[in-house]
Formats: sequence, C-alpha cells, structure tokens
Amino acid sequence: MFAFWGRVLTLRGHRYRYLRTAAAIASGALVVPCASQAADLPLKARAAKTLYDWTGFYAGGHFGYGDASFGPGTNSLPLQGVILPPSATGFSGGYQLGYNRQLANRVVLGIEADSTFSGARDVVAHERSPAPFNTTLDYVGTVRGRIGYAFDRFMPFVSGGFAWGHTHINVNDADGVSELFPVGKYQTGWTAGLGLEFAVSGNWTAKAEYDYVALSRRTYDLSGFGLANVEVEPRVHLFKLGLNYQFGDTPWMAPVNGKTKLPESNDWNVHAQTTLLPQGYGPIRSPYASPQSLPGSGQFQATWTTTAFLGARLWDGGEFYFNPELAQGFGINGTLGLAGFSNGEAQKAGAPFPKIRAQRYYFKQTFGLGGEQEDVPDAPNQLAGKRDIDRVTLIVGRFAVGDFFDGNSYAKDPRADFMNWAMWSSGAYDFPADLPGYTRGAVVELNRRDWAVRGGLFQVPDAPNSDTLVYKTGGAVVEFEERHSIFEQPGKLRVGAFYNSGNTANYREVVAIAAANPALDINDITVANQRDRSKYGFYVNLEQQIVKDVGLFARGSWNDGQNQILSFTDIDRSVSGGLSIKGSFWGRPDDTIGIGGAVNGLSAAHRDFLAAGGTGLLIGDGQLNYSPERILEAYYAWKLTSWTTMTFDYQFITNPAYNADRGPVSIFSGRLHAEF
Repeated sequence: MFAFWGRVLTLRGHRYRYLRTAAAIASGALVVPCASQAADLPLKARAAKTLYDWTGFYAGGHFGYGDASFGPGTNSLPLQGVILPPSATGFSGGYQLGYNRQLANRVVLGIEADSTFSGARDVVAHERSPAPFNTTLDYVGTVRGRIGYAFDRFMPFVSGGFAWGHTHINVNDADGVSELFPVGKYQTGWTAGLGLEFAVSGNWTAKAEYDYVALSRRTYDLSGFGLANVEVEPRVHLFKLGLNYQFGDTPWMAPVNGKTKLPESNDWNVHAQTTLLPQGYGPIRSPYASPQSLPGSGQFQATWTTTAFLGARLWDGGEFYFNPELAQGFGINGTLGLAGFSNGEAQKAGAPFPKIRAQRYYFKQTFGLGGEQEDVPDAPNQLAGKRDIDRVTLIVGRFAVGDFFDGNSYAKDPRADFMNWAMWSSGAYDFPADLPGYTRGAVVELNRRDWAVRGGLFQVPDAPNSDTLVYKTGGAVVEFEERHSIFEQPGKLRVGAFYNSGNTANYREVVAIAAANPALDINDITVANQRDRSKYGFYVNLEQQIVKDVGLFARGSWNDGQNQILSFTDIDRSVSGGLSIKGSFWGRPDDTIGIGGAVNGLSAAHRDFLAAGGTGLLIGDGQLNYSPERILEAYYAWKLTSWTTMTFDYQFITNPAYNADRGPVSIFSGRLHAEF
C-alpha cells in the first residue's frame, strides 16, 4: 500500500517532493512501533518540512533614519536623529500595507503603499545655525510594485513606483530660530528601493529596506517676507526597519482556523495603540487676555497619537523595550490657558503633520530573590512569563516618570480614563520631562508581597518648557507603596517625595526687580534671573476598591512654590479624587463611568509673579484676580469591540488659570481608542 502511494506521489512531479518525503517518514513510523510493540517502546513521527508561503495581505509599521537635500540655499531644518546626528529627515517612521503573491517558481510579486513621517526639530542644532527661513519635509508617501525571490523564510526584493510628499518653509523671526510663518506645498515624483524580509514567528515578518525618493521641483514665493524665491527639489534617502503582520489571502482576517504561519515566541512581543481625541468649548467671559489665555471666542482642536510597543527578552530577567510614536495635532490654544490642562494626550510640541519620536527605549533587568512566583501576562511593555514576587528591578533608558511612579488603577491613563492633567497625575509634582513628557534616567525597585519601594534619578530640561534634556542638573524621586485590604477589598497607598535641580528663576527676586525697573519686561527679567535652583515636594496617592467593580481614588500634592516650574504645569498645591464604576451593574461589564474633581492652587510668590504680568509654562493672563482653579470631570467609556473604546467626556472648569475674572469654561471631548 505504501509503495503504491509512493508511486502516485512520484507521478505528481518535483513540486510534491516534500509530500513524498512525508509519506515515507509516516510509513516507517507505522511499521516500527508494530515490530516493537511487545517491548512497549513508542516512537514519534518526525514532522515534514514545509516551505513558508509569502502569499497574502499584510500591514505593519517601520522606523529608521535618513537624510535629504532640497536644493541650493534651502536651509534644511535639522531634525532629531536620536542616537544619530541630526539630519533633514532625522529619526523617521510610519506604516505600510500591501499584498504579495508567491508564484510556483518562488518569485514573489507584490504591491505596497506606505507613509513615512519625519522627526521633531533638533533645537540645539537649529540654534547653532540660524537662518532667515528653513525647509522641512513633513512626510513621504509611496505606492510601489515589489519583486522578490523566496528562500523559504528569507525574501530579498526590489521595489519602485510613484511617490508624493509635503514640504514646508518656515520664515523665522529676527533671531533666525523662532518660527513665524509656515508655507507648504505638495510634490510628486518617483521612488526605487531594495530590501530583505524575514519570517520571524507567528504571522510576523521583519524587514530592512532602503528607498530613494525623488520629488518634483516647486517654487516658494517668499517676496511677501522680503526674501527671494526658493526652489525646493527634494532628494530623499530612507533607511527603514519594519514589522509586518501577515493576514493570509483574506484581508484583515487571521489565517484559516486561527493558526499562525510559524510557531509563536514568548521571547518578544508587539502591541500598538492609536487614540484620536477631539476637544472644544464655546465662548467664555474674557475681559482681558494674553497669548497664553484661553481664547474668549471658544475653540476646537484635536490630537492623534499612534504608538508601537516592541519588547524583547535578552536573557533570563533581561528585557528591552522600544516605543516609537507618531503624534499629530494640538491641545486647545496650543496646550495653553489651563493649569489643569484638559487633554492628557496633548503635548507641548504639537504639529499639523504627524511627527515621530522614539518616546521610550529602556533596558529592564529583574533579579529574583526566590520564594513564591506570580504570573506576568502579555501586555504593552511587558513580556509574558513568571517572576518572583520578592524581586529587585533595575530600569535604565528613556521613559516617562509616570510609567513607574504615581500609578493608580482608576486615574492614570488619559487614553482610557480621566483626561485632565490634574486627575491622572499628582499635579504639583513637577516631574522631569521634555516637551512630549519623557526623560532619560534610571529606576530601581524593591518589591515584596505587601509593599514596594522605588527610586529614580532623571535628566531635566535645560530651561523651563525646553525640549533639551541635560546631565548638568537632575531630578530625583522616592516612592513607598503599601498594599492592603479593607473589608476584603484591595487598595494601595503611595507616598512620594521629589527633588529637582534646574535652570529656573526665583519668583520673589523677579517681582522685586520688575517693581524697581518698571520699564523692563517681567518675562525678560525672568530669563535673565534663571540659574541652577532647586524645587522639592511631596505627593500622596490612594486607590481603594469599595465593592467589586467600584473603586475610588484620591491624590494630594505640594511643592515649595518659590522657583519656576520646570517641566510639568503651573500647580503648587493640588487635591483630586473621584469614583470609577464598571458597567456590570447595567449589563455592560466592559464599560466604565468615571466622575471626579480637582482643586489646584499656587504659592503666594507664584501668585504675585503672575499678577505682575509673568507667564508660566501654560498660563499667564497678564494680570491675576487669584482664586483656586476648580475642575469637575465626568466620562463614559463605551466598549465598542474587544479592542476599541469610544469615550464621551465633559469637564467644567471655574477660574481657569486661577483667574476669577475669566470663565468658567465647559469643555466637551470625544475619544476613540484602539489597541491590540
């Protein structure tokens, strides 16, 4: 019988070589156990080898580094290269989707569309080379044909096709650095490239790729600014590393029967999120205003972020995480006008086109101390496995301070719960951060079953509201976390103390100099008064489950309030609290209702500074009729699918920016959040 099937397979020809081999192996596997059955020695058949099939739809993301030229006299703007030098594209990244068809001769034909976005401005490099204007490439999009050859799980390929992009010129102020008037144009052209793609595990493939992009020449008329016309002709070099998820022949569907193409691996993971958050308010009382005041006429703005969470296990206890993130849009009034700002997704470095940053890249080493272990589920920036409950953890790299400090189960993530800055954070903790909210440093934690203690040392910006982190000064925080049960309901209490040293001005000194020299601008005096000064403070953070699916949170924070705020927002004292209720009570267990409030305040020195016309990080009306800023926030998070949530949010804020002469303001928000 087996000989017969062997002859049949032989007639099928060369393309069924592997099936014929499988039949022969299966024959031996059946005969040998029968011959040795009395000895009870079972043998296991060897699996037949199969070739990887590249056919199907796919989608993914990429990041990398590149450079570009725009033509003579175009003054390309230097963009951040992270660990590489600044360039005209800097650290870049985006997303792609496409389709492959593998032929019988292993040639792979495909089509791919992608978008690649440039990095953020490198402030230091820009200040070293001032110019009357600067040229920037905002993004490049392509639609390309691909031809590859499949060496099983390896596929080298070449590509080429149509390209387009958007450039803009920023006319600068007299200092040659401050951007004043952006003027943009779309340009078309062509692209060609080559690369190598490799099937990693599950349905994931990784690729390395180089693309050259040539866009058409466009003329910018700058005569209205007293400048000559500028010819912009982009020539772009892009080096990319990417990941693709292979869907198979049917788009947006997992392979048949949910089976992956290759075995899964627990040594690395990929997660992603995207959040769209529109927000607006109507006309408010506004008898006077400055550029840092909420506009009295009302305003609507929106932010959009997309983040990839990549993790890899290096060795036992050693892990590395990398989070490139695209961010686009602005908070209302450019994230100005409120101390407790209303949008936790709004960055101080907003942009009309998506900008990519390497927001997190850090190494994590866990040292188990033995004893009982706990399961660690797969999650963003968390690899599945087991770890000792008693352990020491060391983290070094770039991250947000809030990733490891001041946590709370009910009010911590503006992508999932409360949006206001004074609700998801201890508002008076001036945590070290650049404009998007991240820093570089080290954290060490000792964890026990019922408590933990952790501390961190971080870089701080070189000046208030700066995007440049420096080593000359720094910030530190120590936090103690206690875990308990009250009437069998779990809870946590966190107590933290912080200290920052940075280049800031002293409020009292600035006000005194301004009073003695009325002809001088108080904000010019503030800059001149900046030197290395300290700020310290404390916070207390409670979370407590009341009954199943109902929990409360409360925070209180304070800082000394004598010197300028360096990184976060203009708050010296803050208390907040509220409730979180899951929808199990009305038949929707994945929905959440949240309601809470916050009261923010300033030190006497800080009040006098603002009343004299000073401006802070986010606020400054030119004068001040002081009253504490009061915030009420309520939201309903409606779970649409297992991976998508729509949230409706309302915030009522009295005395915005501590000014009883302004507002109140009602802010309405929506939030669409998806993650996997």
